[in-house]
Amino acid sequence: MPLITVDHSADLDGRLDRAGLAGAVHQACVEQVAARVPACKSRFRRAEETVVGDGAEEASVLHVEIALLAGRTGEAKTGLSEAVLALLPAHVKAAEGVHFSVEVRDLEPSYRSARG
Repeated sequence: MPLITVDHSADLDGRLDRAGLAGAVHQACVEQVAARVPACKSRFRRAEETVVGDGAEEASVLHVEIALLAGRTGEAKTGLSEAVLALLPAHVKAAEGVHFSVEVRDLEPSYRSARG
């Protein structure tokens, strides 16, 4: 049941392979935390403005948040975050200088889902 949110700087619009990145992150969830591909859901959100450090230089940011049902060990979540961080540059054209980050967290116990 991984819920994956990818926040990215607006300047990455034409450089980000969204479908390829989603597929790679979904596969990492399968390999690292025993998720099922059909349960993975990814969404992409464009950030109009991003500032890194003192803002003196323009910088691109790509952050991935993966929310999982509780029960995975800290080691499993760390393994997933490291695996996803490693694959990010391959899905961005001209990735040099992009600030990449990943967070893996547990969903709140109140989380519910339904399919219409």
